[in-house]
Amino acid sequence: MSKSYRVAILGATGAVGTELLELLENRAFPVAELKLLASERSVGRSLRFNGENILVEPVSDRAFENVDIVLASAGGSTSKTWASVAVEKGAVVIDNSSAFRMNPQVPLVVPEVNPQAAANHQGIIANPNCTTILMTVAVWPLHQIKPVQRIVASTYQSASGAGARAMAEVKTQTSAILQGQRPVAEVLPYPLAFNLFPHNSPLNDLGYCEEEMKMVNETRKIFSSQQIKITATCVRVPVLRAHSEAINLEFATPFSVDAAKEILTSAPGVKLVEDWKNNHFPMPIEATGQDEVLVGRIRQDISHPCGLELWLCGDQIRKGAALNAIQIAELLVEKNLLKPLVTSH
Repeated sequence: MSKSYRVAILGATGAVGTELLELLENRAFPVAELKLLASERSVGRSLRFNGENILVEPVSDRAFENVDIVLASAGGSTSKTWASVAVEKGAVVIDNSSAFRMNPQVPLVVPEVNPQAAANHQGIIANPNCTTILMTVAVWPLHQIKPVQRIVASTYQSASGAGARAMAEVKTQTSAILQGQRPVAEVLPYPLAFNLFPHNSPLNDLGYCEEEMKMVNETRKIFSSQQIKITATCVRVPVLRAHSEAINLEFATPFSVDAAKEILTSAPGVKLVEDWKNNHFPMPIEATGQDEVLVGRIRQDISHPCGLELWLCGDQIRKGAALNAIQIAELLVEKNLLKPLVTSH
C-alpha cells in the first residue's frame, strides 16, 4: 500500500510551473490528483501530465479544497493572497516567491542544506531565491568542515530569472540586432541581447539591490548564522537559462584546495567540473537541464591565506526554483510531514 497526494500547481503555465509539471512526472512523485491553477488569461489551456491533458483552472477559494500540497510559482502578491487560503483548506504550501522567505515563522529550505527546518512548518515552506539556492548547495559542505566567515559573491544571471517572456525577449532582441535593427526592451528595463547590466531590482539606501540582499539575508537564515559576513553583486547577462556565480570564501584558517575538491566531489546536489588542461569549467549551456549545481575552478585566493575561490553554474528554473520545491515536497513525504488523504494499492 502506498500513499499518494493531491497536488495543485499555482502558476502552472509559467516557466517554473511547466518545469514543476515535468519534474512531478519524471521523478514519479505520488500524485493522486493534479490541479493546474493560473490567471484568467491562461484558463482553458491544457497541459500534459502522465499521458493526460489537464485543463488549467482559475484560482479561487474552491480550487484549494481537497488539496494536500500546493506548489506556488505565481509571484509574491499572488502567494500573499492565496497561501493562507490554501493552508486554511488543509494544504501545505511550498512557495517559490519572496513573500514569506524572511518570515521567522516560515522555514526557508534547501533540502541538501537544512532539511530539518521543514519539520517546523505551520503550513507554508518558502523556496529560497535561485542565486541563494545555487550558492548554498556549493558552500554548505565546506561550511560544515570549517565555518565560513565571509562570502563575496558575484552573479551572472540569465534571462530565465525574469521568466519565460524575458527569455523570448532576448531571442527577439538578438534577431533584431543581427538584422541591423534597434532592440526593444519591454520585459526587462534595458536590452539584454549583446549587453549586460546590474540586476534591476530596487536599490536600498546602501546601494545594494533587492536581489543582492536576498543572497545576504537568506543565506544567513538557511545556515542559521547571523555572523557570516556576506556581500554580493548581481548582474543580468545575455544567457537564456542557467545562472553562474563567482564565489570567494574566507575561513579562519587555511582550507586546502585538495580537501575542498574531495568534499565537493561527494557533496549532495553538486557535480565537480574541472578540466584544467583544457580550461574547461562549469558553463551555463552545460548546466541547463541538469539537476546538479556544477562547481569548479576551485583555487587558493592569492590575496588571502585563508581564502578559496570557486565558480559555479546551475539551472535557475530547475534547481534554482522547481526542483528545489519538488525536493521539499519529497522531503515532506519521506518524513511523514503531510497528512495523506488518499491511499492507493
